Amino acid sequence: MTITTAIIVSHDSQKHLRKAVDNLLSATVTPERIVIVDSGSKDITYLTQFQGEPRVRVILEDGDVGFCRGNNIGMQHIAEGSDYILFINPDAFATENFLSEATSFMEKNDNVGALTPSLLGYDIDTNKPTGLYDSTGIFRRWYGQWFDRDQGLPVTKKHTDIEAIPAICGALMFCRKSALDQVLINDEVFDSRFYMYKEDVDLSQRLTKKGWMLAFLPHLNVYHCRGWATNRKLMPKKFRLASARNDLRVNRGLGPIGVTYSAFKYLAVLLFNI
Repeated sequence: MTITTAIIVSHDSQKHLRKAVDNLLSATVTPERIVIVDSGSKDITYLTQFQGEPRVRVILEDGDVGFCRGNNIGMQHIAEGSDYILFINPDAFATENFLSEATSFMEKNDNVGALTPSLLGYDIDTNKPTGLYDSTGIFRRWYGQWFDRDQGLPVTKKHTDIEAIPAICGALMFCRKSALDQVLINDEVFDSRFYMYKEDVDLSQRLTKKGWMLAFLPHLNVYHCRGWATNRKLMPKKFRLASARNDLRVNRGLGPIGVTYSAFKYLAVLLFNI
C-alpha cells in the first residue's frame, strides 16, 4: 500500500480551502495526511474548522512566508513513509479518481518523477467549470518565455496521448518522494529564493536534469481557480518583479537568448512598470 501526503499552502484562502480539502477526503483514494501551512492569513479563524479532523494537520506561520517556504515547511510534517507528495493549491479541486489513477500510473512507470493532469478552469463564484483550460503543462518559447500551454483555450481541444513535458504547473504537482530527495537544495524541495513564481519550473528542471520524466496525463482532470490569469497587469508590481527576476534564474543556464529576454523583461517591469 502506498502513502501520499498532500501539502497545501494557504493565504486568505477561506473562499476555496474547504472545497479543496473535501475533494481530497472524498476521493476513491485519499491522502494519508493533508498538511495545511498557513502563510500569514489576515484572519485565521477559517482554519479552525479543520481542528479535530484526523487526516488534516494545520501549521500556522507568522507572516507571509511565501509559496516555496510554505511547501518546504509542509515537507517537515508529512506522514511517515510517504511514497508520494501532492503539492496542491488551496484553489485546486481534485476529481474523485485523480489520486488513485495518478498513483497507479506512477507505480507502473518508475522513471516518472512527477506528473500533472489536465488543469481545467473553475469559477468558485458560480461553483462551475469555466470550460477553458488552465494548463496542460509548462513550455518554453525559443526566446525564453515560459508559459502554461493551452491556457484560456476551450476544452473542446482534446489531448489524447500521455507525453513528457518540460515543466509542471505548481498549482498541482504529484511527485515521487524518492525523486524529490535527489534534487534537494539545502535539504529543501523548493528553492526559497524564488518566494513564488517560476519555482515550479526550477523544480521541474532539477528533476529532469537527474533523469526523471515529467508526465502529462490528459485523461486526468483537476480544476483550478486562477486569480490573476485574466490580466497580469493588475498584479502588484512587487510580484511582477519577483516573477521577472525568477525568469532570470531559470533561464540562466539555457543560453544567451533566454537570459537576454529575461533581463529585458525585468528592466521593463522595474523601469516602466510594464
